Amino acid sequence: MVKSADNQQSPALQFLIFTLMSIGIVLLFNFIALGIVAAIYGMAPVMQISRMDFSDPDSTRALYLLQIISTTVPLFIAPLIFARFSAKDTTTYLKPTVQFPWLLMIIVFVVMLISAPLVEALSNINQQMVLPKFLKGIEDWMRSSEQQAQKLTKAILRMDSIGDMLKNLFLVGLLTAIAEEFMFRGVLQTIMLRWTGNTHAAIWITAALFSAFHMEFFGFLPRMLLGGLFGYFVAYSGSIWPAVWAHFINNGTAVIVTYLFQHKKIKLNPDDSHTFNAPGYLFSLIIVILLLLVYKNVAQGKKPALN
Repeated sequence: MVKSADNQQSPALQFLIFTLMSIGIVLLFNFIALGIVAAIYGMAPVMQISRMDFSDPDSTRALYLLQIISTTVPLFIAPLIFARFSAKDTTTYLKPTVQFPWLLMIIVFVVMLISAPLVEALSNINQQMVLPKFLKGIEDWMRSSEQQAQKLTKAILRMDSIGDMLKNLFLVGLLTAIAEEFMFRGVLQTIMLRWTGNTHAAIWITAALFSAFHMEFFGFLPRMLLGGLFGYFVAYSGSIWPAVWAHFINNGTAVIVTYLFQHKKIKLNPDDSHTFNAPGYLFSLIIVILLLLVYKNVAQGKKPALN
């Protein structure tokens, strides 16, 4: 491990450096992605994507390339560069250790399943958000942004074969999980922990940034909850991998359920926001809290939490 540069850089400076570095890398890879897509498919698919027109199969293929090269790759590269060359402490800022009780991975799996009603409840609350009349323009923009994000997601998750499903499990499920967890629960949560000196504050500030990053305002609360859960998985274990596993379960479940629904293997619509009821929401909340306490105790049996 390279010696940490914490004594040279304040958390505020680290946050500024990492933010500017991430923006710069994302912009660079957006240009690279456009160049690669134009070279392979021409500019027509790019224009179709801008119009949310996915009638041409090339537009969907181009969207995949754009998504991976312009978003997933830079989100993975930015934390690696920051941890190695700016913070000079990859162990602290990426937390790649696998030295934790593997029982935690089973607990994470159960937490992610049990949290589904709670996520749905927060989603329903979020969908009812109405801004004051003088902010109607902002609300209209937020709803438009939400609809565009949903159209992009539906285009990516349109799966004609098991091969398409497996591809999405790898690209949308695993790679996205690794990249986003390195960025948020790795670098940003560590910076926020140094800045606030409080584990809970660091987790929830990072969770809010994680949710805001996705630019889906009417899904802000459920995504923030998930970010909070991922944050506790990392804080209590000292490793990024339980959070990556949880993130993969969340994304991977959406991929599998969507595929099964599209091919009429199940009747459960993944877009249905009224699958559970009030007792289910309460049960989910109580069990998730209890399981987090179990997770913390199991983790601290081998290694203390990050305080």
